Amino acid sequence: MDRVEGLSTGSPAAAGASAEPSPYTRADLYDALFRDYTADLDYYLGAARAAGEPVLDVGCGTGRVLLRALEAGLDVDGLDASAEMLARLRQNAAARGFDPRVVEGDMRAFRMPRRYACVMIPFNAFAHNLTADDQLATLRCCREHLAPGGRLVFDVFSATPAMIATPVSDPVLELETRHPESGWLLRLSDGRRLDVATQTQHSRITIEELDAGGRVARTHRFETTVRWIHPSEMEPLLRLAGFDRWEIAGGFDGRPAADHQGAIVVSAWRGA
Repeated sequence: MDRVEGLSTGSPAAAGASAEPSPYTRADLYDALFRDYTADLDYYLGAARAAGEPVLDVGCGTGRVLLRALEAGLDVDGLDASAEMLARLRQNAAARGFDPRVVEGDMRAFRMPRRYACVMIPFNAFAHNLTADDQLATLRCCREHLAPGGRLVFDVFSATPAMIATPVSDPVLELETRHPESGWLLRLSDGRRLDVATQTQHSRITIEELDAGGRVARTHRFETTVRWIHPSEMEPLLRLAGFDRWEIAGGFDGRPAADHQGAIVVSAWRGA
């Protein structure tokens, strides 16, 4: 499945104004669409194992990564801004015999009762920070929750020159999957507009539910906004946030940041 840049598996820290409902209020649809997305799982689970425990999943959403971490035997907590997403996560966890500590909170200003060897922000959730101040607040808050020597790791949308050269995008079909309960086909399409002045991407998302006969039975429309970040911006933000060292890659395969294809992967360590 291709990466869906306008969405993440967690909800926004600070969503932009929208005339239509946020997709994060429909945790059931969101879960059905993304619960089987696995392209980043090996990376995040590997990063958590390497850093040690406990682990905090920021923007944990309906539990896509968090539940796999629990199944792998990791000690992991969760944070998300959406009560609806967390309610779905608790249902998913209970069905697997888990009762994780998950907290509703803003990634820019949260308080958890313990410090972590690893804090992760998977699947583009960091991009919901729509200003540099928001980005810096999130980085600082995550650092405060790291134990000495702990590691922050996240991936975030980074627009390529080709994307920026295409100012308007017609809706594109990005995902088809079967609803795990109804068996109906789900189709997600996204029409994106890039605002170069604010480095924001505005997505108009359509989710269609097709019945057993292939007819569109229900249509859901949402809007969301994310902010991209260039690799060159990331280093000064990490320095201002107080991190001691960092690595910025162009993908989960470790390629150079300059060679990214629409996302960068960041690791940053708190000093001992």
